[in-house]
Amino acid sequence: MDINDIKNRFGIIGHDPRLEAAINTARQIAGTDLSVLITGESGVGKEVIPKIIHSLSPRKHKNYVAINCGAIPEGTIESELFGHEKGSFTGANEARKGYFEEANGGTIFLDEVGELPLSTQVRLLRVLETGEFLRVGSSKAQKTDVRVIAASNINFMHAINTGKFREDLYYRLNAVPIYIPPLRERKGDIHLLFKKFALDFADKYMMPAVKLEPEAQALLESYRWTGNVRQLKNVAEQISVLENDRHITAQTLKKYLPAEGPDILPVVAGESHNIGGESYTDRDLIFKILLQMNKMRQEIDELKASIASGNVTPTEQQTLPVPMQALPVHIGKQFDDSITDAISEEVEEKQSAPRSLSIQDANTELIIKALEKHHNNRKAAAEELGISERTLYRRLNDLNKKGK
Repeated sequence: MDINDIKNRFGIIGHDPRLEAAINTARQIAGTDLSVLITGESGVGKEVIPKIIHSLSPRKHKNYVAINCGAIPEGTIESELFGHEKGSFTGANEARKGYFEEANGGTIFLDEVGELPLSTQVRLLRVLETGEFLRVGSSKAQKTDVRVIAASNINFMHAINTGKFREDLYYRLNAVPIYIPPLRERKGDIHLLFKKFALDFADKYMMPAVKLEPEAQALLESYRWTGNVRQLKNVAEQISVLENDRHITAQTLKKYLPAEGPDILPVVAGESHNIGGESYTDRDLIFKILLQMNKMRQEIDELKASIASGNVTPTEQQTLPVPMQALPVHIGKQFDDSITDAISEEVEEKQSAPRSLSIQDANTELIIKALEKHHNNRKAAAEELGISERTLYRRLNDLNKKGK
């Protein structure tokens, strides 16, 4: 079965090369028993890949069981997956098979696998390594023969580094990685998907299909679609049901598109984020903000002194600090309340007290980092820090005097 046949069979719309590469990988490994880990943002359609793999595998005549791990309470997840014995806990009035027993000989799809508790991850690892599991309340190991396919939208490296996901389990699941790109990176597929959904809803509600004017199509394709295909489908349904005019203008379409926030979206604390081509951790960003605040105060004081003495020059004027608004960070949106409050306290403290040790330390750390990054090229380091070379030389002299 070729890729186009697979897309027709499973209702997949789109010609994006990365989407087709994902489908092709699923087709190639369907005949094996390798574990598969599917990654991609929420709403991209990760759930169709396991169906493709199962339907093209030798297991296709056995059970296919799909479980949303994030929808099962932590207290019952092990019983759901591995079953339990009668009397093993309150309410266990009879023995019950788990999903791994039900899927024996077939395929099990663990959606949102990143939500599994650590204790359940240990049990899952044992199944992957030995094919054995224990029912809750039993000491007798049972065997199962299942193909495990998992999916998640989490950052696994961050989850591993923070102790929320087992590294050994990650590599067991990730025998074959498959990535589904977000809709905003498949711009050529957006209008195709919208037209397909519009036709489906026209048939469902027995009405003419809506059509987009050119300006509306351009708006549709430029939108970020943070909810991906799922969000696009919802918008298509709303428009199909609510609009009397079946020719949709850009102005009409705007009513159904939530206002987009800044490109720099909130991230999990501790993750790195790319800003202006540079990679920063949350801690680096806070240091950079503190340094900018301190630099502004110092250089404004210098400017005042220069003006008072009549020695201000055009060159010195060019080294004035950049306004805080120019920083690529929206403090109130990027950090939690505790961090925002800490920065606010820092500002208040600066208004009534001399330089604090925390800002001195931030200055020192950023200067050292910048010099290391640019191999002691002071001009490049000064540009990285957003200060003049003269200011950098002065601060280096201060650090040398203090024995830093």
